[in-house]
Amino acid sequence: MADYLNENEIPVFLINGFLEAGKTAFIKYTMGEEYFRIEGKTLLIVCEEGEVEYTAEELKKSNTSMVVIDEESAMTKQYLAELNSRYQPERVIIEFNGMWSMDKLELPEGWAIYQQVTVMDGTTLAQYLDNMKALMGPMLKGSELCIVNRCDDKPHELLVDWKRKLRPMLLSGSDIVFENQYGEVPMEMLPEELPYDIEADVISIKPEDYGIWFFDAKDNPERYQGKTVEFTACIMKSDQFEKDCFVPGRMAMTCCEADMSFIGFLAHSAALASFQNHAWVKLRARVEIRMRKEYQGEGPFLEVLSMVHTGEIETPVGF
Repeated sequence: MADYLNENEIPVFLINGFLEAGKTAFIKYTMGEEYFRIEGKTLLIVCEEGEVEYTAEELKKSNTSMVVIDEESAMTKQYLAELNSRYQPERVIIEFNGMWSMDKLELPEGWAIYQQVTVMDGTTLAQYLDNMKALMGPMLKGSELCIVNRCDDKPHELLVDWKRKLRPMLLSGSDIVFENQYGEVPMEMLPEELPYDIEADVISIKPEDYGIWFFDAKDNPERYQGKTVEFTACIMKSDQFEKDCFVPGRMAMTCCEADMSFIGFLAHSAALASFQNHAWVKLRARVEIRMRKEYQGEGPFLEVLSMVHTGEIETPVGF
């Protein structure tokens, strides 16, 4: 995803999600907004047609040309380049098929993904989270915004649970928005029922709660500023880190066994030399917010107060 575009690059807005998730309705609404209107042509590429359709009047009003590609094999770099030559758009919107592979999408020269949004249906999300995480992971991993619509009558506790399960699959810093018939559900209405006492003198993180703590501290570091935490983790050393610095962390499975990653925050311990790389430890540390190049900004940094060897946790972090 492009942080910025060169003058000659055409911005591509990639909207994905499963069939009938509400992608078309989202695009129709967005295209009608004043901030989204620009001079020149828009090319809309539709990869699956649901119940909601684009009308000729809507397309004409927004100076949009629509092309339907209903076979994944036809979504080639060469064909997209042909469309670019034929329509010469100022921007491109792709309504992507959620069952197609994101990894196989190749854009022609001069096109750059400017924004990726995933739309989810709140009436079916629970089933997808339980049974189709392997498909959701690739769909979400490049998105900077996830919209879960049709959340009417969904209890706040369920929305909090969904947020925790979706968050690890998204880009760092991405937003998750829940919507009902009245619009966005205010985030302050979602109680943060953390499974540990954040006001305790020492916040004890159980192994099964490590993922919840990690992403909450990543998204809300100010909550943990000056706090003391205690948890079990594996030591990861690197020549790229400063002296006595390391990352205590755990392997996490965000969507499936094929998508495993090591998650943890930078830490400092004067006793690090006494511990081998990949050793398992139980540590107690004070959380500080520091500017670090590894974070490309500010983030939680752990000043270790104590650290002892302990047994390995074989089960990966789940969500």
